[in-house]
Amino acid sequence: MQPESYLVKVSIDEQRLQLLAAGVVKMDVAVATAANGPGEVMHSECTPRGWHRVRAKIGAGAPENTVFTGRRPTGEIYTPALRLEHPGRDWMLTRILWLCGLEPGRNRFGERDSMRRYIYIHGCPDTDRMGIPSSHGCVKMKNADVIRLFALVPVGTRVLIQEAPF
Repeated sequence: MQPESYLVKVSIDEQRLQLLAAGVVKMDVAVATAANGPGEVMHSECTPRGWHRVRAKIGAGAPENTVFTGRRPTGEIYTPALRLEHPGRDWMLTRILWLCGLEPGRNRFGERDSMRRYIYIHGCPDTDRMGIPSSHGCVKMKNADVIRLFALVPVGTRVLIQEAPF
């Protein structure tokens, strides 16, 4: 399917992500957005609202629990023991879908640019609870869910992040 056939919707209020294909819900899963709530400003660690698109997909074929830093695999595979060694680390695992804002002045350009803020949909440790805001601005998903989403959506897929329920 073409990117325009898919739509990813994220509800900050519900802490859920839906994937729609030709208007039909193909996925509906719990996620975790920012602990700081919604917001678009650089360095706020808030989840940006509005229309985005998937700018890039990173991690195709990587083993589940591959650790990424700066969109590059570190060579590590996440384990609880690794987490104990790095207690303050922001874990980006398995797959990354890098988002680009589509609304100039809201989530694109200047101090409100989602792409320059490195806002992703990404995997996280499976022990992290979903449904509770806890990220640094990104949309975190269970690894199996992000693998599935990554396989289904092409680059260019539109993403709507909203506070309202679906």
